Amino acid sequence: MRLLLDNIHQLVTNKGVVAKDGIGVTWDDLGLVDDAAVLIENDRIVYAGSADQCPNDGIDQRLDAGGAVALPGLIDPHTHPCWVGSRHGEFAMRAEGKSYLEISAAGGGIRASMQHCRQASLDELTAACTANLARMFALGVTAVEAKSGYALNVDGELRMLRAIQQATERTDQQVVSTFLGAHAIPPEFDGDSEGYVNLIIHEMLPAVVEEKLATFCDVFVEEGFFNLEQGRRILQAAAEAGLQPKLHADEFAPLGGAQLAAELGAASADHLMAIDDDGVRALADAGVTAVLLPATTLFLGETTYAPARKLLDAGCRVALSTDFNPGSSYTENLLLVFTLACTNLQMSVPEALAGITYNAARALSLHEQTGALLPGRRADLALFAVPETAAIPYHLAMSDCRWIIAGGTPYRAPSNTAKRI
Repeated sequence: MRLLLDNIHQLVTNKGVVAKDGIGVTWDDLGLVDDAAVLIENDRIVYAGSADQCPNDGIDQRLDAGGAVALPGLIDPHTHPCWVGSRHGEFAMRAEGKSYLEISAAGGGIRASMQHCRQASLDELTAACTANLARMFALGVTAVEAKSGYALNVDGELRMLRAIQQATERTDQQVVSTFLGAHAIPPEFDGDSEGYVNLIIHEMLPAVVEEKLATFCDVFVEEGFFNLEQGRRILQAAAEAGLQPKLHADEFAPLGGAQLAAELGAASADHLMAIDDDGVRALADAGVTAVLLPATTLFLGETTYAPARKLLDAGCRVALSTDFNPGSSYTENLLLVFTLACTNLQMSVPEALAGITYNAARALSLHEQTGALLPGRRADLALFAVPETAAIPYHLAMSDCRWIIAGGTPYRAPSNTAKRI
């Protein structure tokens, strides 16, 4: 099956971003091509470049892009899409001045979602995860990371990961699973965090690996959650079992999570609102991708964003994500994050665009498959009805995405325009 996608006003190939491995990105690195075409065979890109040089033999299907801007499919590298229940009451509490940590200490936060998810069936979790992934897909997200972490016991965490696996089978998106049993200390282990760490290492991890339910293992290293040594033990055990390490690091206090990510060669260190200079240098020296989550800062009513400019200027590779979850960042909108990166993180449009494409793929170890429109890579694209690339983040919290191509299969994005029925 050969699909020709033509009448593309502007194409973003990310050729130079790949060459620089996502560091020091400028407009020149986006590999912009005007009046472009893309030729796809089955699920792979055969050609991406100027329309007048595109092969046109053996075409089975033609898709007129209508003068759209075509990007690599967007990638969301830090999400929690598998949960049931609502925590809207916590939003109201924050509006009245309560902090995230205060709400968590009072029994809200992750523990509140835990109660819902422990009671949910596999079918209920699968349906919820499938619906959440579909909303991301409609915005042009063709690859996404999906974490467990809202059951915090052996049976529940396995059920969540099985639900993610089943939801993956219902979408053409690439979905990468992450085991996050170390998301919080469950109430039955109050006062015995070491007991829970031992449960993760000796019971949860072996079961996850035996069923091949995850690619990554993540730990929330933060005051009131897991300390550095506990994070090290869990992630070292995970690495020995074949899972790649990730960290929720330095979100509220500079505890050295970034340095631990560097020490372990983690795929990414995420959040980083409170990272210190030593942490910045450690990530840059180790080549660990920094995943920043500005929607979380916004949703929590905070004003201190992760120091993107400092990370970029130090030579860090920076990715961006929604942190979609039921408590601290209830949004699937990666396009909103694109805008926030340009307005509140002081990132340029090319830097932010790399952050939701190639660099996000780098955080998921998918960078040799997707994140750029180059021959041989998976055919993942998002097409936007805008005059040029710079206009995509200009439209605040709204989507101008019109077509999504995932693994070579085209989909029409839902319209934002109401129609009379």
